[in-house]
Amino acid sequence: MAFSPRARVLAAALLLGLCCGIGLPAAAAAGRIDEGLEVTWGDGRGSVSPDGQVLTLSLDRTSGSGFRSRDTYLFARADVQIKLVPNNSAGTVTTFYFISEGPWDVHDEVDLEFLGNVSGQPYTLHTNVFAGGNGGKEQQFHLWFDPTADFHTYSIEWTQQHILVLVDGTPIREFKNHADRGVAYPSTQRMRLFGSLWDAEDWATQGGSVKTDWTQAPFAAQYRNFTAADASSSSSSSAAAGGYGQEMDAAAQQAMKWARDNYMVYDYCADGKRFPQGVPPECSMP
Repeated sequence: MAFSPRARVLAAALLLGLCCGIGLPAAAAAGRIDEGLEVTWGDGRGSVSPDGQVLTLSLDRTSGSGFRSRDTYLFARADVQIKLVPNNSAGTVTTFYFISEGPWDVHDEVDLEFLGNVSGQPYTLHTNVFAGGNGGKEQQFHLWFDPTADFHTYSIEWTQQHILVLVDGTPIREFKNHADRGVAYPSTQRMRLFGSLWDAEDWATQGGSVKTDWTQAPFAAQYRNFTAADASSSSSSSAAAGGYGQEMDAAAQQAMKWARDNYMVYDYCADGKRFPQGVPPECSMP
C-alpha cells in the first residue's frame, strides 16, 4: 500500500514514540516546555530555547521536524501557543494534533494543520477528526489575525461529550459524540499529542499549484505555553481545565457562530458534490 507524505510523517513520529513507553498524565504544567513535550525527529532541526520556554521546529529541503507529548490521554484539554512560519510559507504545514498509537487502519486522531501560503495570503487552518481509521470530516478556516506576527493560543478539548477546537479561546468547531446513533467517535484509545513542521507542497497551498520556495528555507515555527489536562473523569475536570465540559453556553455558541459565518472556508457537511448521495448523518444531528 502506498502512503501519502502526511501518513509517512505521522508513521515516523509514531515509531519514534512507541519505543519509549506510555505515561499516565494528570497535567502538563506551563513550566519548561520540554517537561511536557520532547523533540522526536528532525536531526537537530527541533530545539528548545535555553530558558525552556519556546520549542522551535524548522524545515529545510532535507527534512522537517517534530515533537510529541511525554504523556498519553484518554480525554483531555490541550492548549498551546504557536507563532507560524512568516512571509512566504507556501507548501509548509505546521501541526498540533492528538493521535492514537495503535494500528493505523483503526487509528483515532484530532487534527489541527496550518497550511502555509504565499506572502500576503491567509493561512488555512485545516481540521479533521478520525475514529476507527475513518476521517473525511474536514472543516477549514481562515484566521481573523496574522498568525505569524505573534503567538496565538490553539486548543483542542476532547471529552466524552464532544471535541471542541478553539482559537484564542473562541470556539470554531464542535464535533459531538453521537456514537449512540451510529457515528464513530474517538473514545476508547489513548492518544498522544504531536506537533510537526513539514513540506507538503504537493497539496497544501492552493491545491498544490503553489510550490515551496526553498530559497526562503529554513522555515521555522515556534511553540510555547503548552498545557494538557486530563478530562476523563467528568465534565468538571474539563471545566477545571478552562473548557466547556458537556456543552457550550449561549455566549460560546454565539462566538462560534460568528467565527464559522465569517471565517469557515470549507465544510464537508456542505459539500454536496463530494457526497452526491447525501452528506454524512452527523451533519444533520443537533
